[in-house]
Amino acid sequence: MLFMPVNLTDPLFREEPATDAPLAARMRPRDLSEFVGQAHLVGEHGALSRVVKPGYLTSILLWGPPGSGKTTLARLLAERAGGAWHQISAVTSGVADLRKLFAEAREARAAGVMTVVFIDELHRFNKSQQDALLPHVEDGTIVLIGATTENPYYEINSPLLSRLRVYRLEPLGPDEVREIVVRAIADERGLARRVALADDAMTALLELSSGDARQALNIVEAAAAVAADGESISRETIAEAAQQRLLAYDRVGDQHYEAASAFIKSMRGNDPDAALYWCASMVAAGEDPTFIARRIVIAASEDVGNADPRALQIAVAAMQATEMIGLPEAQYALAQAAAYVASAPKSNRAGAAYFAALAEVEEKGRLPVPLHLRPAAHRRLAKEHDYGKGYLYPHDFESADVEQQYLPDALAGRVFYEPSDQGMEIQIGERLQRLRRQRLESRKAQRPAGDKPFP
Repeated sequence: MLFMPVNLTDPLFREEPATDAPLAARMRPRDLSEFVGQAHLVGEHGALSRVVKPGYLTSILLWGPPGSGKTTLARLLAERAGGAWHQISAVTSGVADLRKLFAEAREARAAGVMTVVFIDELHRFNKSQQDALLPHVEDGTIVLIGATTENPYYEINSPLLSRLRVYRLEPLGPDEVREIVVRAIADERGLARRVALADDAMTALLELSSGDARQALNIVEAAAAVAADGESISRETIAEAAQQRLLAYDRVGDQHYEAASAFIKSMRGNDPDAALYWCASMVAAGEDPTFIARRIVIAASEDVGNADPRALQIAVAAMQATEMIGLPEAQYALAQAAAYVASAPKSNRAGAAYFAALAEVEEKGRLPVPLHLRPAAHRRLAKEHDYGKGYLYPHDFESADVEQQYLPDALAGRVFYEPSDQGMEIQIGERLQRLRRQRLESRKAQRPAGDKPFP
């Protein structure tokens, strides 16, 4: 069926925000040309730009952080396709409300009008509500545009998700938030140049909003409400409007690297209190939590190593949890992992051994693999040339170990890994020392003078 486009100037379809509506509502883009950000979706060659045409729109799910433009984009896409817009709440709407909407949508469809149903925070619908959408999305009674801040692959029922195209929205960059704020200050729908924003105030605003355009506009509106006409809003006024202390922190500048360095050194230095302080300072300043999680994983491997292998498991689990649930709940996982790594016994011997081996590779190149360690055909060649007995399967021997050469000939006998006397590496070191003694005794007993070495 071809759908009849709706008259987009019809006030019944487009309801302009009241003059006393919040600034973020008044400044919603009126068409896609005013939409800022998400060029990978709505740019000239964006994924949605290619898909959405007048009279056509498929059911989609917009997944992205708060203030990235999900609701605005959904409305603009519905207008571009020419659909009748219906927005319902995932919190207050029940199955009965959905049934009523489906009945209206069937009537509209018979008249050639597409019904676009927008559900913000779709993941808040329970299973029965999500199931109620399935047949009507599948048969085209409605075009569903869902929006969610949560990972849909965990939060949305698989049957419904399979009927939606998922599009990921990214956090807005500082330049994009700046453009939105500058437009809101100048536009007649916004502040109409009644106030200005000092350079340091804009910098503070970008730090506090962390890519959330709605939050940025709310802060500007609150600051403008207490400013006199013609006044230039200061950094302090922005901080007061945000009701948040401005921290001396730049996510891409010196403070970023200084705080990260202090955090890493505190974990390495066995000081969980300092590690938690620097972790909290970065979170409070708007640092990307996945950046913090990655630093913990690195410390768990570089500084704890085999002294406590559980540290890496906990750190990786914390990183995965942070990616899955995000802030603010991810603070618990970050705190747990940072405190554990800082408190764990330390050893950098595994990493040091690796880089010692790497130095040999860089100096001498990759040396030939001993014939008895190569695939079967090469091992037969080794036997034919009397280079030894071929590969010996360790599990066929006592203690699952047998004397044979694993390093290239030029490095035979070289020791790279020397476990420390910390934590579990004590046991690792004792075992390796025992095995090395046994191998030495085996070499003395089994290799008569003149025996041909491995090439």
